[in-house]
Amino acid sequence: MITEIKGVMNFDYSETQRLVGESAKQFALQYIAPNVRDWDETQYFPKEVLHKAGEYGFMGIIIPEMYGGAGLSYHEYITVIEEITKIDPSIGLSIAAHNSLCTNHIYEFGNEEQRQRWLPKLASGEWIGAWGITEHNTGSDAGGMATTAVQDGDHWVLNGAKNFITHGKSGEIAVVIARTGEKGDSHGMTAFVVERGTPGFTHGKKEDKLGMRASETAEMIFENCRIPQENVLGEVGDGFIQSMKILDGGRISIGALALGISKGAYEASLKYAKERTQFGKPISAFQGVSFKLADMCVEIEAAELLLHKAAFLKNEKRKMTLNSAICKLYASDSCVKIANDAIQIHGGYGYLKDFPVEKFYRDAKLCTIGEGTSEIQKVVISKNILK
Repeated sequence: MITEIKGVMNFDYSETQRLVGESAKQFALQYIAPNVRDWDETQYFPKEVLHKAGEYGFMGIIIPEMYGGAGLSYHEYITVIEEITKIDPSIGLSIAAHNSLCTNHIYEFGNEEQRQRWLPKLASGEWIGAWGITEHNTGSDAGGMATTAVQDGDHWVLNGAKNFITHGKSGEIAVVIARTGEKGDSHGMTAFVVERGTPGFTHGKKEDKLGMRASETAEMIFENCRIPQENVLGEVGDGFIQSMKILDGGRISIGALALGISKGAYEASLKYAKERTQFGKPISAFQGVSFKLADMCVEIEAAELLLHKAAFLKNEKRKMTLNSAICKLYASDSCVKIANDAIQIHGGYGYLKDFPVEKFYRDAKLCTIGEGTSEIQKVVISKNILK
């Protein structure tokens, strides 16, 4: 965490950040670590662990206490995601998506009645949230979405499907962006809150993934799904604009996820390089290995600083679209490289499921895709610097 006190930059963790980080670490070691291998192989989504995370305050980290949240800053949020991800990125992803997308969207754009109605259940972990904008034929091109919402009296009728949705099958509640105007119109989409059990709201298949296998990814389907007017978030037509603002914070989440993967892979590699001997000495004594570890260290430091700068701007409610894209791009691209080098340092053992770097390697790739690909981050960055 970086703070400025009387002109002096402070790079130390705050006491709150340190305590929250230790709590997240102990939570992960107790409730997640013993099951990582089994959950990954069976693609089991441990929903009960997310409920338990709610008891620790991890499901409403940035939500004010008046709504049942922990009322912490984005610095603490990064720390929690990072510590849990070092044990299992799948669980880090689920907690991050729940916090930064569904829960935060309701907090940022919901009215007081909506906040009081839904946030306590989400922040406590009683309910798990989903957030849907992506569709089969509209990934980066969200403006071309086919899911529609047509007004019918005091209700809206939703029809369409969303895919690649975290908790799309098991989440009790979802924020869904649907088209209420013309395709391509940035003011032609609206955000709706849809509760599980609403007639016409079902789920499709659960995806079989390369990595992040314990984090549920599934399709959400809407067939003449009637949503009351009071479930509209903000103004009709503002859904896309809202989503872009939510993704600014969401990119900090993915950056934190990438940072956790990087640190987990680095720490495992450092330990292995000190213990593994070849030609009568530890492999860390060889320049080919030690330079890889040095590169990992530098990239982790850079990613962490970029993340906390974006977090600082977010906490201060200052414009941070450029910074969130920068930190997400750098942290996610570097985590793929670090995970790859971690496998190389481990040699043949890195290719085995008995060692954690094999899973970090598979999990890392999602960070360059989710919540805006690396290429989309470059579009955002270039647009901002060329204004």
